[in-house]
Order: sequence, then C-alpha cells, then structure tokens
Amino acid sequence: MRHFGSDIVTVADQLTEAYVEVFSGPPWNHRHPADTVDFRRRLVEDAQRPGFRAILSFSDRGEVDGFVTGWPTRPPFRTDRAYGRVLDRLGPDRVEELLVGALEIDELGVRPRARGTGLGRRLLTAFTADAPEGRAWLLTWNQAHDTLAFYRRIGWPEPAPRPGRETDIVVFVSPSP
Repeated sequence: MRHFGSDIVTVADQLTEAYVEVFSGPPWNHRHPADTVDFRRRLVEDAQRPGFRAILSFSDRGEVDGFVTGWPTRPPFRTDRAYGRVLDRLGPDRVEELLVGALEIDELGVRPRARGTGLGRRLLTAFTADAPEGRAWLLTWNQAHDTLAFYRRIGWPEPAPRPGRETDIVVFVSPSP
C-alpha cells in the first residue's frame, strides 16, 4: 500500500481507471458514465483540500487494485453533493457531534478481481489508524447492499436517522476505539 497526499495527481489516470471499473458495475451501473469519469476532475480538486490523503493498493502488474481517499471534515458542514442529505438525515446537532472534526472517507473501492481478500478492510484500517480522536465517517447509497453488509460486518455503526428523515444514503461512523 502506498500513501499519497496532493501527489495523488501523479497516479490520477490509474486511479480513475480503477474508480470507473468499481463504480460502473452493479449496483452502481444506474449512474451516468460521465458521473464516474468526473471523478478525475474531483480528485484533482479534492487533492488540494486541507488534510487530503489517499492510500492505494497496487497489483503485481502496477495497477490499482483498491483505494481510499478522504480528509478531515471541517466546519461549516458542506451542503453540496450528498452532504445536504446527510444534514437532513442526522440533523445539524448530530452532524456537528459525530462528523465535524472526524476523518471523512470520501471514496473506498476495491476492484472485482481483488474482492474477498480483505483488501477493503485493510485499506480502511490503515486509513483510519490516525483519525482525529479515533473518529471517522463515510456514507454510501442505501441500494449498495454488499457495501452496507461490509460496513456492518466490520462493526461500523449507523447513526439512526431522525424520524421521517430517511434518505437514499446511509451514514456510518467508525467503531469506538
């Protein structure tokens, strides 16, 4: 596994290729192809965020088999992308308590050929090893059943949504240290 900061742009093409493979297949294949290709643009922008980091796992052939990216969640809590739904689901007070100041896992993916090897768990463990006060969080789509099962199996709890505020995303927080 290799650790990156803003130098992630040196492997942006390789990482984008892996991202497109991971997030173009089921259950993500409902997405428009431009959404996955847009990852490269987002990656270049995200690499400039304060505290951005990434860990990539490479195959023997030098291809990206798995990846994780993220950064500390800083106030004020964002409302673009899916963040507005997180805010609606949990409410401002719980977002402040659980997510602000924690390490946000923005992307975690393992290519199909490397699944079932424990790579996802190893990437997540390495990435969160020095999370602020052991706190990290992520979100995923509620129809990604294998992904939901993975996070539940490794012990990441789900803060309950506010009554009547269920959304198509599910928030997970890291297990207590």
